[in-house]
Amino acid sequence: MRIKYNSPVILTFTLLSFFIMTLSSFFGNWLTLTFFAIPGSLDYTNPLTYLRLFTHIIGHADWNHFISNFSLLLLLGPLLEEKYGSKLILFMIVLTALSTGILNAIFFHNGILGASGIVFMLILMSSFTDFEAGEIPLTFILVSTLFFGKELISSFGDDKISQFAHMLGGISGSLFGFIYHRKGKHFLD
Repeated sequence: MRIKYNSPVILTFTLLSFFIMTLSSFFGNWLTLTFFAIPGSLDYTNPLTYLRLFTHIIGHADWNHFISNFSLLLLLGPLLEEKYGSKLILFMIVLTALSTGILNAIFFHNGILGASGIVFMLILMSSFTDFEAGEIPLTFILVSTLFFGKELISSFGDDKISQFAHMLGGISGSLFGFIYHRKGKHFLD
């Protein structure tokens, strides 16, 4: 019996984030804050700003943050990558990272880091796995109601968490699920 690298995008994303989290554990948070987090406001003269719009999903505040994101990402990601193909999942991750990074910086003055927006994209997208034209899956309605309700209530707290990024990730997953539900596996391949 052999071990198979069954989900190249999700596994590479996980291993890269694990590597960065490990380095940050040894060398302090400066690595994460410098390359893998978007600060409260964007400095458009700094070239790192444009890199961080994509890489903020790789950095995590601590091991609990990492584990909570990647336990769900590893549960849902491979199933969705198998259904939609690696190229499309990568496209969805990159587009969600960019949109959460830009919109969070425009509308809010708190920083952002972590894969939570991607996780919530996958959660909402997974409710479209058995979607038929002209129907709205009840699972989508229930998951959306619970998810957006929780995030809305949490947004009134002062917990340094970007509920906006979570909600935008969920909206992205909903849109991707709706748009690509009929395309099936390997749409961009």
